[in-house]
Amino acid sequence: MPLDAPYRGLLGAADRPTGVPLPPDPLPLLLGGRVRKRWRYVGLYGPELSVCVGLVRIGPLTQSFWAVWERDARRLTERTRPRAAGVSLEPGRVRVGDGAVRIDLTVDEDAVDAVETVTPYGPGHAWTLKRAGVPVRGTVAVDGREHAVDGVGVVDDSAGYPPRHTSWRWSAGVGTDDAGRSVGWNLVDGIHDDPAASERSVWVDGRAVHTGPVTFAQDLSAVRSVGGAGRSVAAPGQVDLTFTAEATRERRDRLIVVRSSYEQPFGTFTGTLPGGVVLAEGFGVMERHVAVW
Repeated sequence: MPLDAPYRGLLGAADRPTGVPLPPDPLPLLLGGRVRKRWRYVGLYGPELSVCVGLVRIGPLTQSFWAVWERDARRLTERTRPRAAGVSLEPGRVRVGDGAVRIDLTVDEDAVDAVETVTPYGPGHAWTLKRAGVPVRGTVAVDGREHAVDGVGVVDDSAGYPPRHTSWRWSAGVGTDDAGRSVGWNLVDGIHDDPAASERSVWVDGRAVHTGPVTFAQDLSAVRSVGGAGRSVAAPGQVDLTFTAEATRERRDRLIVVRSSYEQPFGTFTGTLPGGVVLAEGFGVMERHVAVW
């Protein structure tokens, strides 16, 4: 039977939905006339280096991507391929071997709360598991320049059957606040964005709390809490982030049955988050994505 209401909870919660296929159980290729979509994205964001690695599967199709932003050198190196192509994303481990780029990272996913969200979309449903502020360690090498990594990042696991036409804006980031606490966030508008049971979360020292609806600036320069009548607000205790883009990943795919257009800039954040968080430093991404899939 279709899911009848949105769900949000920590991984392993007793009230998790039953009666619908959810990871880690197998998901059928088709459900409610929609093809299965799955992806895993790991992002590492910091003052010297930002990295993202992703693996996307839409039905039988596979796409992989990676990007490395070296801030001091002001150099963005990236690649997207129509197959796995040297990208391995296993629980707790990220590995890329692609030409002159080598990425080998361990990801301590159990160090922070994992927020699980399931959203009904007509005859189908979509699932996601988000973590932010996750310790990430290892090495990243680009054209002979090797970076030792000891930082924090985010993990996004998603699967299910969202609408064929899907559009969202998203922000994920990490940093510290003026009290010295570790901070992470995952904010979205357009998917898994129910007011009371969304994927929107703020992590402080690894513990996640839900936050209300947000709105994004058209140019992705800011994300703020939504007030009455859909107006953005910038009140104490609300989301009020300003973003400065530094390097942007962009891509447009026009395949026979799949079309996708996205931009995802790396950059820095200033501002406030719920829970009395005033950022001392913040690093991460914004994203705009429109898909027909």
